[in-house]
Amino acid sequence: MPADWITTLDTPFLLIEKSKYLRNIERLYSRVDALGSVVRPHLKTLRSIEAARFLLKQNDSPATVSTLAEAEAFAAAGYTNLLYAVGIAPHKLPRAAALMAKGVNLHILLDSEPQATAVAEYGQAHGFAFSVFIEVDCDGHRGGLPTHSDELLTLARIIEASGSSLTGLLAHAGESYSCRTDEAILAAARAECAAIKTAGERLRTHGYACPVLSVGATPTAHFADDLTGISEVRAGVFTTFDLVMKNVGVCRLEDIAISVVATVIGHNREKGWVFIDAGWMALSRDRGTASQNQDFGYGQVCCLRGDPYENLLVTTTNQEHGIIALPEASAFTVDDFPVGSRVRILPNHACATAAMHQQYQVLSEDGEGHEVWQRIVGW
Repeated sequence: MPADWITTLDTPFLLIEKSKYLRNIERLYSRVDALGSVVRPHLKTLRSIEAARFLLKQNDSPATVSTLAEAEAFAAAGYTNLLYAVGIAPHKLPRAAALMAKGVNLHILLDSEPQATAVAEYGQAHGFAFSVFIEVDCDGHRGGLPTHSDELLTLARIIEASGSSLTGLLAHAGESYSCRTDEAILAAARAECAAIKTAGERLRTHGYACPVLSVGATPTAHFADDLTGISEVRAGVFTTFDLVMKNVGVCRLEDIAISVVATVIGHNREKGWVFIDAGWMALSRDRGTASQNQDFGYGQVCCLRGDPYENLLVTTTNQEHGIIALPEASAFTVDDFPVGSRVRILPNHACATAAMHQQYQVLSEDGEGHEVWQRIVGW
């Protein structure tokens, strides 16, 4: 039976199963440690101080954030080693400098000459020496510079000539999310590491120390087999997992630690529809599984204990309600979901679904206790 509070708390709400959350953390941390590297967790999935305390054992434990709002909140909570892993916009440099002035070891990211010039000019004008990472493109996925680009050397020269430090290189194997076999993910992991090590060797040959080589994506973090020379591994959604990661092959359905609890609010018997009070404002519009081998619609429907109902998906979302369309061959009828009963929905993309909620209801490890974790909002 589910904990009593899960059956009475107002819906929809986001539920975290703490036992799964902690197990997922241990799985990756122990693996990366055994390979001789460390995890710099990406905190963007839950963006929560309470959630982060299980990832960051010390105040100076390495962490990754995706917004300066996160950096400011985690700094206020006492965490001091933060990598802002989104390309820096020049107008955000004063906020970055303000964190540094408070003693935060904030690292910023860039991959273009205009960014490097802005960092250099601001640092010289205000007496700040920034810690800078350059993004390396390891798979043509998004941003970053190719390993053979001469611009790598140009940016390094601009950064260090201004008095700031080229702390390291960063790569993100985003294309690994499109992999469908273990062999493909392993190949992506090896390519990610090879690319950043090649870029690092080029810079070091030209006299730039570039001490940190940072790689990371949840799939490659779980499949990399050789982290020799890799300083740190970044990953984010590994703490909760989601249906996209299940399809990629990184986790099982039972490893997913995040769901949305919703209440049945009506039916359309003629169409075989069950209406719930969780629409895209609770589940998000993310359709990340649509292009994968198994399409989960807007989420996998589970009973309140968390066991999946076979082939039952949220098929449509409006702003504040969703529709579970029962398949024609389903063993279920709308009467199996009476008004007032509750279901749980596993999300396509944990980060997107978590972003729809300002707090998370957390089921304690004993399966009964209740905690509330707050989400950091804003940019």
